[in-house]
Amino acid sequence: MARAQLVAVALAAAALLAAAASSEAAAAASFTCAHILSDMSACFAYARGDGPIGQCCYGVRSLDAAARRFACGCLKSAAASVTGLNLATAAKIPARCAVNIPPISASVDCSRVS
Repeated sequence: MARAQLVAVALAAAALLAAAASSEAAAAASFTCAHILSDMSACFAYARGDGPIGQCCYGVRSLDAAARRFACGCLKSAAASVTGLNLATAAKIPARCAVNIPPISASVDCSRVS
């Protein structure tokens, strides 16, 4: 049962990320549905009972890192274009909400996000 839930969560995340990637033309070139499905292919094998969880988890972590870099680029772009944004307050939002996403800042280095 836990295995099915893990795969369901991973597939839902992949679907959401694929939708987000298709909405950003520039980012979609580097973060595509094909990339997501490639990262998650071991999870499909695991869900069929044909593969180990380790390779699936590696794919999930890879997808997570790619999604964080993608989100970072979106947030960086938005932070640069929002007028009146208090950068100090914006940078604290992820911690205040207890989530692990890149800081909302126009100066964040998204290549270092993992």
